[in-house]
Amino acid sequence: MSATGLSADPTEYRRRLDEQPEAAVDAWAAELMRDMSIRVGVIAVVDSFRRAARIDEREFERVYAAGGGAPATIGWTAERRLMVPAISLHHLVAGLHRETPDARRRLTDYLVDNFHEIVFL
Repeated sequence: MSATGLSADPTEYRRRLDEQPEAAVDAWAAELMRDMSIRVGVIAVVDSFRRAARIDEREFERVYAAGGGAPATIGWTAERRLMVPAISLHHLVAGLHRETPDARRRLTDYLVDNFHEIVFL
């Protein structure tokens, strides 16, 4: 097991994440979004992020823009699934910090919720 946070199970992973500096959690969340968008697609990343961050579509738009994402790049599929360009997913990290008082907890939730994806990647 790595001293950087990875562990054999989600509970231990959360404990190790809680010991890490905020900048590390931010970087890992942004990297996970990028890597997952390649493997499972942007829509799945957006859905997973929204669940972990506990934000609706309107809040997602605000978080994305607050983090530097161009509002004009937010779109919807024919099935009304929210999406943004994969290259801009990292804006969600900074935006969550600007829009919520507990961003670190929500980003940790995102990482832990996707623990099995991390292990796969």
